[in-house]
Amino acid sequence: MTDEDFKAIADSVPKEPGVYRFLNPEGTVIYVGKAKNLRNRLSSYFGDKKYQYFKTRTMVRQAHHFEFTIVESEQDALLLENTLIKQIQPRYNVNLKDDKSYTFICIKAERFPRVFLTRRVIRDGSTYFGPYTSKAKVSEILEIVKKIFPLRTCPLLLNPQPIAAKKYKVCLEYHIKNCMGPCEGLETEEAYNARIDQVRNILKGHFRDVIQHLKKQMDAFALDMEFEKAHQIKEKLTLFEDYQARSTVVSQMDRDLDVFSIATDETHAYVNYLKVVQGAIINSYTQELLKNLNEDEHELLAFTIDRLREKFNSITEEIVVPFKVELVEQGVTQTVPQRGEKKELLDLSLKNVKYFLLQKQKEKINHTQKQTPAERILKTLQQDLRMTGIPMHIECFDNSNIQGTNPVASCVVFRNAKPAKRDYRHFHVKTVEGPDDFASMREIVERRYKRMMEENQPLPDLVVIDGGKGQLSAAMESIEALGIRDRMTVVGIAKKLEEIYFPGDSIPLYIDKKSESLRLIQQIRNEAHRFAITFHRNTRSKAFVNTELKGIKGVGEKTAEKLLKHFGSVKKLKDAAEEDIIKLVGPSVASKLLASPVFIKPERRETAVSE
Repeated sequence: MTDEDFKAIADSVPKEPGVYRFLNPEGTVIYVGKAKNLRNRLSSYFGDKKYQYFKTRTMVRQAHHFEFTIVESEQDALLLENTLIKQIQPRYNVNLKDDKSYTFICIKAERFPRVFLTRRVIRDGSTYFGPYTSKAKVSEILEIVKKIFPLRTCPLLLNPQPIAAKKYKVCLEYHIKNCMGPCEGLETEEAYNARIDQVRNILKGHFRDVIQHLKKQMDAFALDMEFEKAHQIKEKLTLFEDYQARSTVVSQMDRDLDVFSIATDETHAYVNYLKVVQGAIINSYTQELLKNLNEDEHELLAFTIDRLREKFNSITEEIVVPFKVELVEQGVTQTVPQRGEKKELLDLSLKNVKYFLLQKQKEKINHTQKQTPAERILKTLQQDLRMTGIPMHIECFDNSNIQGTNPVASCVVFRNAKPAKRDYRHFHVKTVEGPDDFASMREIVERRYKRMMEENQPLPDLVVIDGGKGQLSAAMESIEALGIRDRMTVVGIAKKLEEIYFPGDSIPLYIDKKSESLRLIQQIRNEAHRFAITFHRNTRSKAFVNTELKGIKGVGEKTAEKLLKHFGSVKKLKDAAEEDIIKLVGPSVASKLLASPVFIKPERRETAVSE
């Protein structure tokens, strides 16, 4: 969509709050945004683009038109934008980078519920806690639960009828005291569910309730003079308090909080989330986002808070943030602390997210250092030619003829900077007469890519034309006629000074002679030239065979090729001694060859006539 397109309809855009959508020529929504004033916001995408991000300009170029919806207020716009992004997931909106399958702890909806780790959330009435980013952390929690509150692990359907009918028998878990034997009716459902309630308290982070429950049990056993059982509860209490001390950061606050902080670089944003329950941090998670347009930190943080609270099923009424943002969810108190315990929690979150950002930057550096030579060369070539993507698939064309005779052409293919010889193609030029390299290039490029399009083959990232501006212009005529100019980068390379030409640009690009990318282009060009010359030489040889030797009765194609390979040409074969020919093909074939009109020398032909 151009500036002129917008100017033509700008007056029809209202100055009201609303949501706008950019659509591509196919009608697909590629970006959704909200605005306090639709006309002002949409105007910012057009006109002076000096301060726009590259991705913003790219999005506007790809947009064919836009649509908008007027709403009553900014809050309504925020709600509608949030809903549309979730439903449509447009290409240029912020992407949450979250391709992992995280773990949950499930309390199964059944009699005598089981508690177990899972990666699948099934909507069957069961309760799920998570997601947890560390499987080791989940395993540690389940191990603590198992030691403090013995629960069944078997998948038996513990309905009253089969239990009363004694259809089940206790297993090893009962004998090692990991289960109380509900399958044989050795434990009531009420007592079992009381333990499940305490498991829920652990998973929710309500550690004080669990401690109070264990202390009441210990005191009750002590009053009944059951000191051995009281000691067992004390050991469990000590184990749990040790787990709490190792697993959480505890403050003096007796409330639930969600703490958020953000850090960004040029391409990504990272939001850290701390879940605080009764003053204890029970979960920490950092969300990575891929920035697509010029979103600021306020928009990115607001976008992520809504999704993280939904993802972790948080219903806390207060969140701690580094700055206030506009949220979809209503009734949530935002606190920007300046001092005290909340400020300490925010600082802790900021420390986590900055460390996460540092780790990601180190990973990028390590990945760059560990890249293969091919990756390094192709990235250099991408930068030298100002390409948007890495040229993994490169093709190069070259012509070959001698004064217009036997015109042929070659196409060589390089994948990942290496020759893909199975994909090499050679062409007989069919529609060109005489030495016209431009017309030959036009023909073979059209034939090559027309066929690839008909067969739905992927087009190359980079096309190299061996020749200067003339050959490049001829190739571009075919590429433009096929409508694929925007789907590949095309350059021409002139042989004398190794100049790189771009379509429509008379000023060549000079790549450093020592550059690995130039050496790759030269290698591809030389390979195309070699392949074309070899094919042309073979074509000429076959032409000679067809015009002279194959016309001789008794001389087959293999014999003719054998003679040409040994003597080099028909002329040298004519001048060869009879003994050499007989020695190579035998007396019978040699006599037929020497008796043919082609090989009778003038003096012999006159003798034959007089006789």
